[in-house]
Amino acid sequence: MRSRESGFSVAVDIGGTFTDITLQDPATGRAWRAKTPSTPADPSIAFLEGVRLALDAAGVGEAAIGRVLHGTTVATNLILEGKGARTALITTKGFRHVLDIGRQDIPRRANLYAWIKPRRPVPPERVLEVVERIGPGGVVLIPLDESTVHAAAEECRRLEVRSVAICLLHSFAHPAHERRVAELLRAALPGVAVTASVDVLPVAREYERSLVTILNASVMPAVSTYVERLERRLGEAGITAPLLLMQSNGGVAGASAIRRAPAVTALSGPAAGVVGAREVAAAAGIGNIITVDIGGTSADICLIKDGRIGLTSTGKVGEWPLSLPMVDMVTVGAGGGSIAKVGDGALTVGPASAGADPGPACYGLGGSEATVTDAHIVLGHLPPELLGGRMRLDPERAAAAVQAKVAGPLGLELHTAARGILAIADSNMVGAIRVVSVERGHDPRDFALVPFGGAGPLHGCALADLLGITTVLVPPAPGVLCAEGLLAADLKAEFHRALPVAGAPDTALATAILAELRAEAQTWFDEERVAPEDRACEEVALMRYEGQGGELALPWAGDGAAAVAAFQAAHQALYGFMLGAAVDLVTLRVEATGRLPAPVMAPPTGGGSVEAGSRLVHFASGSVQAAVLDRAGLAPGARFAGPAVVTQLDATTLVPPGWTAEVHATGSIVLRKQ
Repeated sequence: MRSRESGFSVAVDIGGTFTDITLQDPATGRAWRAKTPSTPADPSIAFLEGVRLALDAAGVGEAAIGRVLHGTTVATNLILEGKGARTALITTKGFRHVLDIGRQDIPRRANLYAWIKPRRPVPPERVLEVVERIGPGGVVLIPLDESTVHAAAEECRRLEVRSVAICLLHSFAHPAHERRVAELLRAALPGVAVTASVDVLPVAREYERSLVTILNASVMPAVSTYVERLERRLGEAGITAPLLLMQSNGGVAGASAIRRAPAVTALSGPAAGVVGAREVAAAAGIGNIITVDIGGTSADICLIKDGRIGLTSTGKVGEWPLSLPMVDMVTVGAGGGSIAKVGDGALTVGPASAGADPGPACYGLGGSEATVTDAHIVLGHLPPELLGGRMRLDPERAAAAVQAKVAGPLGLELHTAARGILAIADSNMVGAIRVVSVERGHDPRDFALVPFGGAGPLHGCALADLLGITTVLVPPAPGVLCAEGLLAADLKAEFHRALPVAGAPDTALATAILAELRAEAQTWFDEERVAPEDRACEEVALMRYEGQGGELALPWAGDGAAAVAAFQAAHQALYGFMLGAAVDLVTLRVEATGRLPAPVMAPPTGGGSVEAGSRLVHFASGSVQAAVLDRAGLAPGARFAGPAVVTQLDATTLVPPGWTAEVHATGSIVLRKQ
């Protein structure tokens, strides 16, 4: 059984700038970590290089690996960059403009009068119609005309598409037509990836369902190729352990499941980081946290209350709504590689990023733009070397970039300009933190901040100060926490069923639908080889007031009356009021979890040299000599006060004046505002 497999576990998270690796011995909890620059042209190169570094550090061979876990951005980047396969959409006759109509809303920060609707992922000439019609309750109004399906297949050949998405009207209520269209197209178009919406997201809302199906189809060829290449290269390297990939919902799944529905990996890496942050905070006895994952390109922010990671079905990837269940987080373009520019006399930071190639100016790889990382270098926040000495930074190039791109154009002193860059980046992140906290009825001061990612601990205390948060928890390995989160993830899948017609909760109908969904979950458990004792299912109901445009996801209360009462209470708690309107049950969902062995956390030892000298660090309050501490030497119980810079292989922690620090028994550093 997969859920009972043993051996070393290796977790690999590929980011835009670095690839992070953690190798762990499940028997002792001891972990070996590595970090290597990403290779965007072929991510598997950095994947295998990082695994080799970790194996060498542990002194074990490839045969010792029993499980390979992976967080990937392949699907994410294809969607964001619009580089998915050439795709056609098959829809019901009369509904070919569903993508162009879309929704009436505009992006949150867009100008109402200047915003232009983005180009759709499938242009009108590749939207094809077939004759059929299903009514709202699942009644067949017009039978499927198979000759129109064959005509659509001919047009797909002429258009030279590599993938086809099928989304027919009301197919979630009666899937027979859509399944038959998929069957005919697969026979007529060998080698072309075909995705039916009923196999990806069988729920209401034509626009969102169409987009999910299109995005899934467009990334399917590339993701399938990537997964197959990775499995092959792992085999060539002597690693025969099963490959599990992270999904946006915070769980992992086998490679075959990911090939069928690659869109579920759209927020793969960030979801793993949230899982890792929850585990680290729980080990320190903290259940309410706000996580801030700051990498090279973006910052991903999530609120966790009482140790529970919330899921949303209204998430986005780039400009597109992706209505698959995913960890509820907000992403902003603020990272270590975010580029600072002056335009019309104003300074902006991000969302454009220098990435891994050429990277920030201080990397010395040809980059000339001023970035957030360059600002940290100018202010003395970063050491002269990263990755345990394998990567040297160039302070002179960093200062030259900040001077030429920001300080000079604005007529500012160099350090003032660098602080301005960081202040704007911090402000962008604070805005996103308010979205997941204040705008949802949570006071951020009631939460601890958990910063991670390569740049997270540099910004943690500054963000906390802006929000009034007095506790910051820095994980033991913040720069590779996304990889560590993979080790703590379980197998996970969701099975949905929209009611043919939304209406008052019908206990008998809901019970029947949930039984069918649980049967689908059991089939999935069998495919993933989950031991019976490791299987768990949670039933969820998506409900709304009659006429509302969105639903609340709640645990199914067992019967209709209890479900309505639970919805009313949840609506009151979230929005502060209840309505006298009828309550509709819209969708039912079964969330299946296959529990994997929980990773053992080895207690930190510390010891050795702690003081690594001092450095002049520039704060808004003035320039001071700050102690430089080697985190490897900090034993549990160690205490120190800011100003200080704590260095380690995967990240650097900045402790400003006015903050104190204590090393928790788990190895995390707990920072508190004095």
